[in-house]
Amino acid sequence: MKKWFLLLTFLLSATLFASEPMLKETPFAQVTKQIDKGKSMMLEVGSDSCYSCQIMGRLLYSIKQKHPEYPIYFVNVKKEREAAFKLKIQMIPTQIVLDGKGNEVYRHIGVLSPEKLKMLLEKYSIH
Repeated sequence: MKKWFLLLTFLLSATLFASEPMLKETPFAQVTKQIDKGKSMMLEVGSDSCYSCQIMGRLLYSIKQKHPEYPIYFVNVKKEREAAFKLKIQMIPTQIVLDGKGNEVYRHIGVLSPEKLKMLLEKYSIH
């Protein structure tokens, strides 16, 4: 009985978590127009079907809800495979920070903790 209760609790929490919104995807062509405009930006590169990408997508969605002006973009490489090639993506999720001149200054593969993400946004002046 205890096992069934734990399983039911896990499935219910996973279902509720899965229903939380993710950061809206931005076409890569639109993202490239924003590069080299004098402002740092963050790219979240992943897929809407990847569990780790969904975790990052929800985290970034919550940040964009509080700060819609932040230049944070989600590129869905499942739909835009050419973007994965151009960005040299090896695994997803990948976070890339570009400086105001379009130079890559940071790259991370995997899920970032909320604390680490906040630190990155502050360090690279993504606001």
